[in-house]
Amino acid sequence: VQLQASGGGWVQTGGSLRLSCTASGNSFSLSAMAWFRQSPGQEREFVAAGGSGRAPRYGDSVKGRFIFSRDSGKSTWYLQMNNLKPEDTANYYCAARSLWITTYHKDTVYDFWGQGTLVTVSS
Repeated sequence: VQLQASGGGWVQTGGSLRLSCTASGNSFSLSAMAWFRQSPGQEREFVAAGGSGRAPRYGDSVKGRFIFSRDSGKSTWYLQMNNLKPEDTANYYCAARSLWITTYHKDTVYDFWGQGTLVTVSS
């Protein structure tokens, strides 16, 4: 399975961006998808996760602002990011695994990763 993330860019505070992650290869086997982010010198942070028949979950810092969605027919999932803040600046990574797991917020449980897409929010 290969993951390709896209949609990052530069935006002013309060703006919006939508990230996409498309899976190729044996993508029909994926049941859990997620987004993480990492800033320089910081640990990777859970942002959002969702999967087959699962309501999206969100990290505390993005609840109410970010929306996770997926298009199973296209093996693609999205992260709609609204009301962006400078502290949202980071490299955003998509991740996936075959089965849903209760520790979906831990990056170590994911088997497949995209290359990262940079989001920069200016104040």
